[in-house]
Amino acid sequence: MLDLHASGPTSNYAEDITSRLQKIFKAGDTNQDGQLDFEEFMQYLKDHEKKMKLAFKSLDKNNDGKIEPSEVVQSLKILGINISEKQAEKILQSIDADGTMSVDWNEWRDHFMFNPATDIEEIVRYWKHSTVLDIGDSLTVPDEFTEEEKKSGQWWKQLLAGGVAGAVSRTGTAPLDRLKVMMQVHGSKSNKMNIASGFKQMLKEGGVRSLWRGNGVNVVKIAPETAIKFWAYEQYKKILTKDDGNLGTIERFVSGSLAGATAQTSIYPMEVLKTRLAVGKTGQYSGMFDCAKKILKREGVKAFYKGYIPNILGIIPYAGIDLAVYELLKTTWLEHYASSSANPGVFVLLGCGTVSSTCGQLASYPLALVRTRMQAQASVEGAPQHNMVGLFQRIIATEGIQGLYRGIAPNFMKVLPAVSISYVVYEKMKQNLGIA
Repeated sequence: MLDLHASGPTSNYAEDITSRLQKIFKAGDTNQDGQLDFEEFMQYLKDHEKKMKLAFKSLDKNNDGKIEPSEVVQSLKILGINISEKQAEKILQSIDADGTMSVDWNEWRDHFMFNPATDIEEIVRYWKHSTVLDIGDSLTVPDEFTEEEKKSGQWWKQLLAGGVAGAVSRTGTAPLDRLKVMMQVHGSKSNKMNIASGFKQMLKEGGVRSLWRGNGVNVVKIAPETAIKFWAYEQYKKILTKDDGNLGTIERFVSGSLAGATAQTSIYPMEVLKTRLAVGKTGQYSGMFDCAKKILKREGVKAFYKGYIPNILGIIPYAGIDLAVYELLKTTWLEHYASSSANPGVFVLLGCGTVSSTCGQLASYPLALVRTRMQAQASVEGAPQHNMVGLFQRIIATEGIQGLYRGIAPNFMKVLPAVSISYVVYEKMKQNLGIA
């Protein structure tokens, strides 16, 4: 009998083996007695071989009993992932035992017999660009879920885990986020607010609690935004699906961008409330409902959509560069470092996701700054009410190009802790929710 109670070693290889064993144990232990006996193990092998045969046949497009690089390229293209034949050869090299640059059924079976990945989608999922990395901005393209995940209910568990991770991450980095907003709104050539003076000013004005001002709204908006974005993404994908039933990379990007715009439109008043609370003084508002009531009374409904245009325009450079950089990093890793496995390991995935998200943020930052100033300018005494173009012109004329990047230092400072917190909490939530 096999009784598995293991905590994985630190190396990627050892973690990969431990993860595989745990999945085999979970799949094979049919009577749920915490042990895997010989009969259960043999039944697992038979069932697993059937699934591997189906996966092999789905890749073997010309039914010649061999999987070739061109067939791997074709299969991944159906899933919306474009790779070169050279990259496909890299994938097959780790399976190809006889060096023929093609994989027959025996090689396929021998390689995947003790690998719980039963289909090509599960193998590709290593590199799925997950939105679990919450760095405080909500402009990423939504996550992708397989039909199996949707049917089994795994999708909502993953969204819930991601939502909780985002809430904890945003709360942990809220002081840096508020400092960023304060520097965006109040920073100028005459008021040279830096990180130290900004924190000192906030603590003096409202004490330690004031560092989390506006965080409540930032956390509350996660749930409706995630739900609307996921629903809208599925609807746009249906509309943009090609006649052959496939969805290409461009279609996915367009679907994701439109879904992001739909979600942002729906929850945008909460973005305005977050900014107003963050720049507000102690005692100005008793909470988000009081803030909403006072804005509505003094400025009307249109105040809840100030800065909407630069916010929507920011989705395209953010999501586009985020995806492009991630694909570039993924391709580079697969071509130069994927020797024995397509699994890059946790640190490579986290690194790629963090770098790509940061690049997307950098590209869209001027639009984000203008959006924040437009949201806040009515609450700043004596501030002129500019539109988007007028505000861009004024900032460049009075502060230069660097004026469009005020507050970017605390923004980048929060990336690493935000990613670390969201990943750790996400993994813990996955365990608690029973997500494989």
